[in-house]
Amino acid sequence: MTPTTEQQLHTLLDKQAIHELIHAYCNAADRRDLDKMRALYHEDAIDDHGGFFQGLAMEFIDRLPEIQAPMEILHHNVTTVNIKLDGHYAEGEVYVLAFHKVQTEEAPFDLLIGGRYLDKYEKRDGIWKFSHRGVVADWVNVHNPSIVDLSSPLIEGSKLGTADVDDPSYAFFSLFKRGER
Repeated sequence: MTPTTEQQLHTLLDKQAIHELIHAYCNAADRRDLDKMRALYHEDAIDDHGGFFQGLAMEFIDRLPEIQAPMEILHHNVTTVNIKLDGHYAEGEVYVLAFHKVQTEEAPFDLLIGGRYLDKYEKRDGIWKFSHRGVVADWVNVHNPSIVDLSSPLIEGSKLGTADVDDPSYAFFSLFKRGER
């Protein structure tokens, strides 16, 4: 293996690890897996979710149950991922479509956000984690009241996802475990 090929391989492996980190975040958020979420951030990491929270990521995770309480459905989808590496430091601009079905006293409404995560990552002790995550909203689509219909005959008999340990994925998989990265 040439030195150039070896460097390209290391770069590819680092970018793959960061991609897996990004996707693990979406899974942890949607399944409300706080242990998994904690494993994705360095202890001193910063999280900037705008009006919801700005500060230490571990404090953000502590507040997630309160923030997510009215959200019946969470569904984060990553699209375009741009990553730049510099040794054990990296930056990423990650496009996201985040759907939220939010319960209110009157009736639930749907919130679809198109935005980006502005990320900084650090590789410490051989593991890539978030050192800073910021959220930018580029557009928002609101349906009030909600148009989600999980009683539709089109999905009758289908397994329905949940935002907790009862999600069908936990019974199906043996390799993906709650709380694990």
